[in-house]
Amino acid sequence: MSKEREPYSLLKSFVALLLIALCLMAAQWQYHRGVDRHARNAMIQAHISLAPVTLDSVKNTPRAFEWQSVTTSGSFDSTQQILLRNRYSEGVYGFEVLTLFATPNNEKFWVDRGWVKAGANATIAPTITPPPSNTVSITGRLRLDSSLPRGSFFALPANGSGLISKLNAQSQMQTESFYIDLLGGSQSSLTPTVSAQLPELSDGPHMAYALQWIFFAALVIYGRILIRRTR
Repeated sequence: MSKEREPYSLLKSFVALLLIALCLMAAQWQYHRGVDRHARNAMIQAHISLAPVTLDSVKNTPRAFEWQSVTTSGSFDSTQQILLRNRYSEGVYGFEVLTLFATPNNEKFWVDRGWVKAGANATIAPTITPPPSNTVSITGRLRLDSSLPRGSFFALPANGSGLISKLNAQSQMQTESFYIDLLGGSQSSLTPTVSAQLPELSDGPHMAYALQWIFFAALVIYGRILIRRTR
């Protein structure tokens, strides 16, 4: 007796191959994400352990020195301050304070002066320590301005009362392509009470997800064989 022919055999095989290909593509995508994240974490760990260098020595290629500590001198512009929203410290809601900084060479960039607790409500500005008005030296981690969030921010008006809306830090100022996470400086008031946090240096679940997609592809193969055998 001849075996009964499986209905739509070619179509089922085609769908199975398509699902396998999609699973393998997803696995490859997760694998490369894991590799990229591991490389970035390794770079951050290596750079934060290096001794500080002068900003002038790395400012032309900031991407190659991101997260490394740098030193420079200049003055803060207290009339240009931006509050980055949705920042938390030990579960408490607040802002990170960005203040414009200018060097003697008239290079302007933002300095993240750390975290402050939010006011009692959205219309009340938080209590912020004013920056020094004189020329100071600062030390901080070099960051690319592309890591600053886009969109509208709260801004502190010059009179220090209330909050106003302002476009993002890149659109209205001719600033450099980097900013600095402040760590300290020539005056004790420059040391943030809560400095900008480092990112979580874990490789994440990407490799596990890659293996999971390979497992799904194997399940498709097994399922196709099982369907064929039941005929």
